[in-house]
Amino acid sequence: MTIQQRYQFVIDYFQEHAPDAETELIYDSPYQLLVAVILSAQCTDKRVNMTTPAIFARYPDAESLAKAKVEDVFGLIKSISYPNNKAKHLVGMANMLVDDFHGEVPLTVDELITLPGVGRKTANVITSVVDNQPNMAVDTHVFRVAARIGLTRNAKTPLAAERQLISHIPEILIHKAHHWLILHGRYVCVARNPKCEECGLQPACIYFQKLLKTAKS
Repeated sequence: MTIQQRYQFVIDYFQEHAPDAETELIYDSPYQLLVAVILSAQCTDKRVNMTTPAIFARYPDAESLAKAKVEDVFGLIKSISYPNNKAKHLVGMANMLVDDFHGEVPLTVDELITLPGVGRKTANVITSVVDNQPNMAVDTHVFRVAARIGLTRNAKTPLAAERQLISHIPEILIHKAHHWLILHGRYVCVARNPKCEECGLQPACIYFQKLLKTAKS
């Protein structure tokens, strides 16, 4: 199977079985999504969704969060991983939104990465989810799944994986492909003991094909 055939198989599979894939973070505005994505770094979406209602109730917009004390924000997110840094990032992010962007979340990667707590992955999530921009956020799930299947080869960094993925996926599908891969990695192609027996990508997956060869030898 050529690399293009592999991509086409994967795309066809997900278009049939996960046509409406989307983020599992719960939000009602770009501001809320940005807060949730910052909190989600090295933390589960489930835990984030349990935490954000209290934050959004107390700080419904960038203006209110910008006036918050870091210690008060910390008190609301202490069950999240790295709460000290994230509390500082959230308040700093809100202040910068107010000072530099009139309280609105910018929708370009270059502008977003100037905000505290926002790296390229977070910026790609925001722009692709809010605006359907053809940006591919590569987190640990996407990085692992893409390599296992064989969609990426010798990609040593998330940026290298991102570039390989967007070079083969049709632009109109890139914003959705992130969700395909992350959800597949979260529920099927898990880090330990991937559930290959229930995976519909077996024919295209390099990892599964190697397992078959090992079993036969």
